[in-house]
Amino acid sequence: MGFVLSTIGNSWKLLPSWARLRITRATQHKFTASVVGIITNEKGELLLLDHLLRPASGWGLPGGFINPGEQPEAAIRREIREETGLELTDITLYRVRTLKRHVEILFMARSTGVGVIGSREIKEIRWCHPNDIPREMNLDQQFLIHKIFQADV
Repeated sequence: MGFVLSTIGNSWKLLPSWARLRITRATQHKFTASVVGIITNEKGELLLLDHLLRPASGWGLPGGFINPGEQPEAAIRREIREETGLELTDITLYRVRTLKRHVEILFMARSTGVGVIGSREIKEIRWCHPNDIPREMNLDQQFLIHKIFQADV
């Protein structure tokens, strides 16, 4: 199963963004909804995941799609628990962003512990200072981190 997921992930990353969008839209007919977490620890470090299915470097904020009938706060708790084994506290809604046929709900939260990889989709877990995020990370997420933490990203 790991080989199959790895092969799918590598193939997905090679597809142009328009193709990934068409595949997603073909399988999600009305709209998609996802949650994203700005998760910090007691040192003020930010949780980042190296995700197999992300284009470019793979590094980014944790999150994922909301299941049908699932509440957004439950979805962010589930995604973080599935991907890292971490539990969240102090969850607050930061923003809701609408894109073409997609709703993204961004939460801020805290967690303690290191985390362990709990999903085959995750290659690595990293806690880092907002000034030390990977430069290859998605530019929208870099800008968001800069805005929230006023970091030199």
